[in-house]
Amino acid sequence: MSSRTRPRARRSRTKLALVIALSLIALLVVTAVAGAFYLQHRIDSRIERFDDPFASLGDDRPTTAPATEGTETHEPPVNILFLGSDSRISAGDPSQWEYGAQRTDAIMVASISGDRESVTVMSLPRDSWVPIPSHGDNKLNAAFSFGGPSLMVGTIEQLTGIRIDHVAISDFESFQELTDELGGVEITLTQPLEAGGTTLEAGTHLLDGEQALAYTRQRYGLSGGDFSRMQRQQNWMRGMLAAAFNRDVLTDPVALTDLLTVAAENMAVDEGFGVSEMRDLALSMRDLRPGNVTFISAPVEGTGWSPDGTQSIVNLDHTALEEVSQAFVEDRIAEYVEEHPDIVRLGASVE
Repeated sequence: MSSRTRPRARRSRTKLALVIALSLIALLVVTAVAGAFYLQHRIDSRIERFDDPFASLGDDRPTTAPATEGTETHEPPVNILFLGSDSRISAGDPSQWEYGAQRTDAIMVASISGDRESVTVMSLPRDSWVPIPSHGDNKLNAAFSFGGPSLMVGTIEQLTGIRIDHVAISDFESFQELTDELGGVEITLTQPLEAGGTTLEAGTHLLDGEQALAYTRQRYGLSGGDFSRMQRQQNWMRGMLAAAFNRDVLTDPVALTDLLTVAAENMAVDEGFGVSEMRDLALSMRDLRPGNVTFISAPVEGTGWSPDGTQSIVNLDHTALEEVSQAFVEDRIAEYVEEHPDIVRLGASVE
């Protein structure tokens, strides 16, 4: 592979990076319930960690109160910011981070409900035009370029009012291997897909790693452009979660170890997200199933151009986003999505 094509391939792979962390959380549920704590420690040693991204944000951050339902009070929700980085340096070794050198292709906030019975994942378009603290208005993914994980957290919290508890980053170098470890991912195609020298016709197929990569890299013939690609990312994540729960890999110690090792070796998390916290969170989520994981997108008004006319941008619907964000803050986002199905338009159909 030439040096000219390698960076582009890497950027394409990063658009699916977050499924590594999502799959890891799902699989930790299984290992925790099974009592395989030795496996958790082994996997934990493979995960890279970066310095506390919250330390420089000060005390004036959003707060999340425990949700109260009737007479029962739950724990506060846990909100994790997942970032797909175009550089492994910026994920696993922040000491090598360089100003302006890295951006994020995938940005998602995953909220684990206070009762630990549901997870809602909101994608934010990378080209959203937003205010970035101390840097003026710019594309959302520029926050990572300007200030790494800490500035991205500050930007998201300022934009939404949602308190971020942890950050996970990955460059997704081995996503093909991870897909193949699971035995493939089932995806329903609405149009033919060319991959590996063959053409798959429209319909439901079990895609291997190479085919899944082609599915998510496709740029042309998609009605919604980047929005369609976000939809495909989410389709793939649903498939990964379903495969993780439904196939024998979760009951096969060898297969499970291999899968978790691949996942762990390709992600980095903040230093406060240790194995004990992961284990406790996993145990509290032991009844969670793929059907309780919902993918939505931040409300948008449409696309346009930056004020200077040089950048294609996404214009968020700030009025609707404020309402959605408040539902996250009050730990009622799962109910809100059910009552406002238009918010889940990315997940409602398959591109």
